[in-house]
Amino acid sequence: MVDFFERISVNPKICHGRPCIKGTRIMISVILDSLAEGLDEQEILKEYPSLRLEDIRAAIAYAAELSREEELIPLRSVK
Repeated sequence: MVDFFERISVNPKICHGRPCIKGTRIMISVILDSLAEGLDEQEILKEYPSLRLEDIRAAIAYAAELSREEELIPLRSVK
């Protein structure tokens, strides 16, 4: 698994303290939104040339860790 601590930073002076890829102002949410919209890794790298593949994977690992910590959306029962 990718060690996202090596690639992600949170600084109150950058992007209002939102998690970003270190050395950039590219927020983790931007990467995840791009993936959710259907862009693949290569398209994201083309859109944000300062990113590396490891950055995208770190964003995914970060999101996976957050999902283990708390439930954000209540699950609906299927009828």
